[in-house]
Formats: sequence, structure tokens, C-alpha cells
Amino acid sequence: MRFAFIDVEKALYPLRLLCRVLRVSRSGYYAWRVRKPCDRALEDERLRPKVVEAFKTGRGTYGSPRVLGELIDQGFDVGRRRIARLMRELGLRGLSPRKFRATTDSDHEHPIAQNVLDRNFEAQRPNEKWVTDITYIWTSEGWLYLATVMDLYSRRIVGWSMADHMRTELCLDALGMALKQRTNIEGLLHHSDRGSQYASDRYRDVLKAEQIECSMSRRASCWDNAVAESFFGTLKNELIYRRPWLDRESARDAISEYIEVFYNRIRRHSTIGNISPAKFEEMELAKAA
Repeated sequence: MRFAFIDVEKALYPLRLLCRVLRVSRSGYYAWRVRKPCDRALEDERLRPKVVEAFKTGRGTYGSPRVLGELIDQGFDVGRRRIARLMRELGLRGLSPRKFRATTDSDHEHPIAQNVLDRNFEAQRPNEKWVTDITYIWTSEGWLYLATVMDLYSRRIVGWSMADHMRTELCLDALGMALKQRTNIEGLLHHSDRGSQYASDRYRDVLKAEQIECSMSRRASCWDNAVAESFFGTLKNELIYRRPWLDRESARDAISEYIEVFYNRIRRHSTIGNISPAKFEEMELAKAA
């Protein structure tokens, strides 16, 4: 690696200086220049642009497991350690998740449903279990609030809504979008925190009318809705925290594109076999057929 570094930097610095700083001989460098590269080195050269391409597919967020998944799909027989090494050499680093913070307003007099979900985040079929929550995004115009509905079967976001407030309408709009997209909801369990929006009569009436069973987290227990909270952490880490947002409209457009195009259809999810939610649903539907 030292000789490779010298080969790149010798256009800017004297060869004698580079060899002295890196404690190698000029004769060694010249010998390295004429030496025939081994098969592994040649394969590394072939892989490097593919690694960069896969990293760009993940919008600069992928670590080595997801980059590896992209290359395997392209037919490359390669291991994770090799991909991790090549990413280090190329200066490519995935994003690490940040801790999430709960936004629940549970100081109200509405009735609270039992925690039927009980942290069982696995689902055997589409529309068996949905989880929903609210988060907030700061813009120069003020706060933008986002409500989402996720199908635990594929981890797909099936409904979302954004507004400059966090009233019950925000959550109802997200639920309404989910109900339009997913029509076969017999036996559906709907889980949320115990916030006033989800505990309100208006929201509960919609669930009752659709014959959807209601489940709510326990007090001060964000882990009861951990998957929904985790999605918000991913969204903020991969999109929101990477640039300032001057107005709500630009943030709204970017979030909608992130959810529908990137998260649902491209981004690889470790829980469902390192493929996208849309791909997972397509594959499972094909198996069933």
C-alpha cells in the first residue's frame, strides 16, 4: 500500500521525499512498478469500481454488508472482509445509527389499549401487523411533523403524512394512505404509542370501523414501538442530518422521495434478508404463486 500511495503522490511531491517519509527505498518502489500484479491484486482492481458503484447506489449510507449484497446480486463471489478492506482503502464509510428520542404526548384522558403486540415484531403475512408513530424535522421555517405506518411483514412504509402540526389529522392522513394502498386487512393489528393522537376518539373510531385491532405501548417504554422508532432514526441519519433544510416544502419532497423510492424499493434491510421491502414482497408473492 505504501508503494501505491507513492505512485499516486509522486506527481505532487519528490520521489526521494516520499520514500524517505514512508521509509522505503527507491529501488523497492521501482521493483514494485515492474512487478507483475498477482491475481488477487488484479481482482481487487476489478472490484474497486464496483464497490464505489454499490456505495453510490446506497446513497453513501451503505456499510460493507449492504455493499456486499449489491455485488452478490451482480454475480460476484466475494466475502465481506474483502469488501470491508476495499472500502477502507477507498475511504468509503457507511453511516452509523444514532439514538432515537420518543415524542409521545401521553398526558391525556383518552382510554389506552392493551399492549397486544408485546414487542413481537415478526409477521407471517402482509397486513398482519402495522406499527405507526410520529417524528419531527427542523427546518428554517419551523418544525415539520411526519407520521408513518409500517407493515412489519416487509418493513415497508405503507402510509405517511407530513404537516406543520401534530394533531390527530396528521396520523389519520397516514392511516388513510395505508388503507388505500393495502386493501386486504382482515385480522390486522395496529400498534402505536399511547399519544393523544392515536388514543383520540376520532382515530379509534376509524380503527373500529375498519375492524382493526388496536394495541398501544406501555407508559414510558419506547422499546415497545422500537421498529417504528428505528425507521425514524434511519431516515434522520441517512437523509435529514446530512444537510440543512431551508423550508418545509423541500424537506417534504425529499422525505417522500426517500420513503417511496429509496427506502421501500432500493435500500437493503437486514431483517428481511438484506433486500428491499418491495423486493421482499415480490419474492414472497412469487413463492406463494
